[in-house]
Amino acid sequence: MSAETGEEAVLFRGVSKTYGTLVALDAIDLRIPRGQSVAILGPNGAGKTTALSLLLGLRNPTAGSLSVLGGKPREQAVRARVGAMLQSSGLPEYLRVDEAIALFRSYYPAPLPIDELLALAGLTEKARSRIARLSGGQVQRLYFALALCGNPELLVLDEPTVGLDVEARRSLLATISEIANRGRTVLMSTHYLEEADAVSDRVVVIDRGRIIADGTPSEVKGTVGRKRVAFTSRVAFDDVRLSRNGERYEALTESPELLLRDLFTRGIEIDDLTVTGATLEEAFLALTGGENKHVA
Repeated sequence: MSAETGEEAVLFRGVSKTYGTLVALDAIDLRIPRGQSVAILGPNGAGKTTALSLLLGLRNPTAGSLSVLGGKPREQAVRARVGAMLQSSGLPEYLRVDEAIALFRSYYPAPLPIDELLALAGLTEKARSRIARLSGGQVQRLYFALALCGNPELLVLDEPTVGLDVEARRSLLATISEIANRGRTVLMSTHYLEEADAVSDRVVVIDRGRIIADGTPSEVKGTVGRKRVAFTSRVAFDDVRLSRNGERYEALTESPELLLRDLFTRGIEIDDLTVTGATLEEAFLALTGGENKHVA
């Protein structure tokens, strides 16, 4: 993952977006330096998708201002430097993979070579296949290749690994990290929180149209003042503070020392003990109000 350069790729200043009486974004300020890899998280209806739409120039803000790569999102000169992978690009299914990539390359002044794009997306062997014959995961990888066609300075990825199997997901995430390491700015939304933790320099959590957390994955996880205690015990026992799965016991607690002292005092034998910080998912749930919310 790349270090910050001190220059802004994305800048929101007091940006709001309303739809009638619905406030989708509420005067948010957001600065993303060039070269940074950022994951945006938020429960359903939080305003995350609206924020991405604004920076891509698909919608206009109701109030405030924003700039992308120093210009306005809808300027052609800006669009030529931004690559976006959305959930659907509306491609004609009769096109071949290489034909679709060639079409998108024609939109940019200095596109990446077709062979490199096919390799980055893992589609070299499918170059002459019709889009109609691709699996859902292969179509997703094609969308990724199309987002890279212009060798973008800013890459915006909306749920990039949806529909991919484990191996393809791991490969795509490695490619995203490689692109970030080239100095590109990567802005990714995902509902796989472990992905945000793995490939991002920074995590921004949006809820009810406002930014409620912004920092490194470690800093966001640190907002939860609890530790995860996990261990195995060959002798079964009951404790309301612990969840049990076979011989494995776990607890999320603000006082791991007190919990363990109590278990040792009771003579409970413990093996394979680990004490770790909260996961990003646990931090997300704590920040946004609990289990009834879903990341989107």
